[in-house]
Amino acid sequence: MRENDMLEKDEIFSKVLRAGRRTYFFDVRATKADDYYITITESKKFTEEDGSFHFKKHKIYLYKEDFTAFKEILDEMTSFVLNNKGEEVISERHQKDFKKEYALESEHETPRVEKSFTDIDFDDI
Repeated sequence: MRENDMLEKDEIFSKVLRAGRRTYFFDVRATKADDYYITITESKKFTEEDGSFHFKKHKIYLYKEDFTAFKEILDEMTSFVLNNKGEEVISERHQKDFKKEYALESEHETPRVEKSFTDIDFDDI
């Protein structure tokens, strides 16, 4: 049996957070010495062109001696983001109805379209 299988044999308490195509699993587990630690697993679903899908998983092991520092840094980082950007999600990827809007100098002005070609008259050749 692999070492990770041995470490994770006793699941004590679990919570799940579903967030779009990502799912986060928070698990309290017991070591062989019957001490507790936390695993945080991110599982992300990927759909193939043929309709089949697979999951990629990433796992963090968090031990008691790191709880305080981890929580302090996580609190600081989340507060920084929320204080600077608010709680509203502004990413195109996360808003299904997101549409880019370009500010025009006046209401009647039409947006400029840059040409990706050169207009040449055959008489010029």
